[in-house]
Amino acid sequence: MSTVLLPFPAQRPLAEAMASAMMAAADAPGAVRIGRLDWRRFPDGESLVAIDEQLAGADVAIVASLHDPDVMALALRFAGETAREFGARSVGLVAPYLAYMRQDIRFHPGEAVSAPLFARFVSQSFDWLVTVDPHLHRIHALEDVYTIPTRNVAAAQAIAEWIRREVSSPVLIGPDSESEQWVSAIATLADAPHQVLEKQRLGDREVRVSLPDAASAQGRTPVVVDDIVSSGRTLMETLGHLQRLGLPPATCIATHAIFAGDAFAQLQAAGAARVASTDTIAHPSNAISVAGLLAEATLKMLPGC
Repeated sequence: MSTVLLPFPAQRPLAEAMASAMMAAADAPGAVRIGRLDWRRFPDGESLVAIDEQLAGADVAIVASLHDPDVMALALRFAGETAREFGARSVGLVAPYLAYMRQDIRFHPGEAVSAPLFARFVSQSFDWLVTVDPHLHRIHALEDVYTIPTRNVAAAQAIAEWIRREVSSPVLIGPDSESEQWVSAIATLADAPHQVLEKQRLGDREVRVSLPDAASAQGRTPVVVDDIVSSGRTLMETLGHLQRLGLPPATCIATHAIFAGDAFAQLQAAGAARVASTDTIAHPSNAISVAGLLAEATLKMLPGC
């Protein structure tokens, strides 16, 4: 049985690396190839999707990072449904970055609780889902909102290996209390110490951050790790604090490099020695590949594997 990866244009390099890893795996399902998925938008905003027609009997995995979900959502659904029309045996979704995990409760009256609604939308068109480090907070597992089989790939090992290779005498730093879970996991794998910044709110608009044990960080290279970097304000605030402590310029690592607007340039201007991210979202900062991890998880989701 053949497996066909249909990547959205920005994810083609990632899909090519996944296909190579899948073919090299001991439990390779036979032929794995990259199929065509073209997507363009008309001036009025409507999407036109065209995919590989040679899908009869194949297991299809659409590869799409959902960092711009409102633009991509209908195109994603069109691709999945068209793959079924062309005879695909199964259609799964590899979404290295998964959107709509934040709004998991109604914070203010009248708000839509979008996390389960988006999960239902995706579950209607796909047989399974693979993603990387989704932003789970009050939702403890993807299965709580998705009605299809899911697999959550952890990027910690890949990030830790990169830190071991690229950073001398690192100390990992989490920018806030929410980051403790993934910073501690990466630090353990990298065999490096870690700390999490403490925040003290001084007023409605003023927050003071502090490193709990600044003395033990002296002589080490700070590595600031965050799961999702959008505006970059949290990392920039962290960089400023570390500079005031007299620590060397920090390396910043993002699992998901959204970098809205000019956030990437601002982060560089704020004094980051280097900014590195995984390739869950195509970006110039990509330095850490999760293709092998995604390939392994995808193989486990294919029917009969």
